[in-house]
Amino acid sequence: MKKIINTVNAPAAIGPYSQGVIIGDLVYTSGQLPINPQTKVMESEIKSATKQSLENCKAILESAGTNLDNVIKTMVFVKDLKDFALVNEVYAEYFTKNFPARSCVQVAKLPLDAMIEIEVIATLK
Repeated sequence: MKKIINTVNAPAAIGPYSQGVIIGDLVYTSGQLPINPQTKVMESEIKSATKQSLENCKAILESAGTNLDNVIKTMVFVKDLKDFALVNEVYAEYFTKNFPARSCVQVAKLPLDAMIEIEVIATLK
């Protein structure tokens, strides 16, 4: 049975999908654009955009009862792979040990012409 996660601390879905879903002991977040949920402004500089996307993932996980320490897999979608090193700088501030598995790919276009989108899979506490 699945449980839908919805929080005001992350941007509302811009389509017919949930911010996150719990299935068994796993939490899956939808891809998080770098939109500040309070101001509705999307970050356009890659380091601040990476931070906001991760903060949005973090908010969904916390709403589900877990946190970034329990992330087992991340998927990072970037507009330009030339930003890889800058994304890693910020990413390393959020994941400091026992790193999750990760994919990072350049994509042709992201929703709302975002610079980055990040989704995660985590275990519950």
